[in-house]
Amino acid sequence: MPGEVLAVDAGTTGVTALVVDETGRVLGKGYRVFPQSFPRPGWVEHDPDDWWAAMLFAIEAALGAARVQPSSLATLGIANQRETAILWDRQTLQPVHPAIVWQDRRTAPLCERLRQEGWEGLIRDRTGLVLDPYFSGTKLAWLLEHVPDARRAAEAGRLAFGTVDSYLLTRMTGGAAHATDRTNASRTMLYDIHRLDWDEEILDRLGIPTAVLPGVMTSSGTFGLTDPDRLLGARVPISGIAGDQQAALFGQACFEAGATKNTYGTGSFVLMNTGDRPARSSSGLITTIACGPNGGHAYALEGSIFITGAAVQWLRDGLEVLGATSEAGPLASSVPDSGGVYFVPALTGLGAPWWDPYARGVIVGITRGTTRAHLVRAAIEAMAYQTRDVVEAMRSDAGIPLTELKADGGASAMDVLMQFQSDLLGVPVRRPRVQETTALGAAYLAGLGEGVWSSTDEVAGHWREDRTFHPRQDPQIEAGYRWWRRAVERALGWAEPEATD
Repeated sequence: MPGEVLAVDAGTTGVTALVVDETGRVLGKGYRVFPQSFPRPGWVEHDPDDWWAAMLFAIEAALGAARVQPSSLATLGIANQRETAILWDRQTLQPVHPAIVWQDRRTAPLCERLRQEGWEGLIRDRTGLVLDPYFSGTKLAWLLEHVPDARRAAEAGRLAFGTVDSYLLTRMTGGAAHATDRTNASRTMLYDIHRLDWDEEILDRLGIPTAVLPGVMTSSGTFGLTDPDRLLGARVPISGIAGDQQAALFGQACFEAGATKNTYGTGSFVLMNTGDRPARSSSGLITTIACGPNGGHAYALEGSIFITGAAVQWLRDGLEVLGATSEAGPLASSVPDSGGVYFVPALTGLGAPWWDPYARGVIVGITRGTTRAHLVRAAIEAMAYQTRDVVEAMRSDAGIPLTELKADGGASAMDVLMQFQSDLLGVPVRRPRVQETTALGAAYLAGLGEGVWSSTDEVAGHWREDRTFHPRQDPQIEAGYRWWRRAVERALGWAEPEATD
């Protein structure tokens, strides 16, 4: 089926839109940032209206750059920041509270209570996830508890819950569709990844009525049609949805068991495709649903790193070490190494493989000779060090050797990071020509749903390489990694658990 595909990637700090043709070539791109809100220490919120406004701007820019009319689009796909939780009124489509972002830690006390009650093992077995505030379930429980009249309205069916994809889908269709896909459902801590259904026992413990939950579909297939009065001025099928990291895995053509990618964004997310069987982790990773052949479901091991690119943003905004994030790569390359400085960016706790919400950031090794270039270099090296922490756990849990790593995301444009990552892992790191692999994955899923592409084999044929970085032998690499692990020890358990929520 001919026609262009529009893909929307609703990320943590901005929205990207791509227009892709049937050869996988990007015809046009649009991007728009939106505000972040930090109302209390450890809290992170978004106004969903900001997502919508940023999406409209990005779509208009992408279509304009591609010189494509909405009426000629074959389909639309959505990728999204995953664990962010939204609760909205079904009639007005307006949120009843700001969205609680995946980075938010306000539900750490609730997670601690669940742990003390013995829920950790059951949640791990059924959902594949660790018990952590990162995931959506405890965020939804908090909203139902703290928003006036929310629980009663939810039980009566007047409110709807979703992750970002569900909310955008609802607004795109004028309220006609309330759905999500399996990859996003698997990030809620409410979904049984083996039975492929919501888990009634976990829902009951958290006091979450089933009436508030979206329907769950495969990642490729028709979710609904755009309402012309709300979006595009045309009826376009929305035929692909996936969480951003699973979409990136798909966009990187990691369709076989063992294929692995890392997306270097606000955080970093290492995913290894483990095929049609879930691999249980004993090393601090999570088991999640991925997009399998032709958009069906597969499984993956994932290491979620909370802060990577956000550390560079903090150096820019918090310490004013940088005038712009684009300065980071050249400044880091101006020194041969970090000068013995190690930066553990546990600014919102530590994710995989440590899962410590009370960890705090540390910078060690500072001397009179330390410059801002060393500090920036340490922040960039921290991205690679955290990735190795995850990869070491992944190699152990999956029992599959890592032969290469595919890299994408904004920070992957820095050659200094890619080369250091290859040296540190001892395997080639391959960077694709199209960096927006998250949006590209959403485009492929939507296109498969509407017959733009016939199979994942055809999709794989469109993957193009920009550059491969090969590992160099350097005895200082392992010594540096040992010093990194010592720095991590200082970050862990820095703060005491809070007594109340």
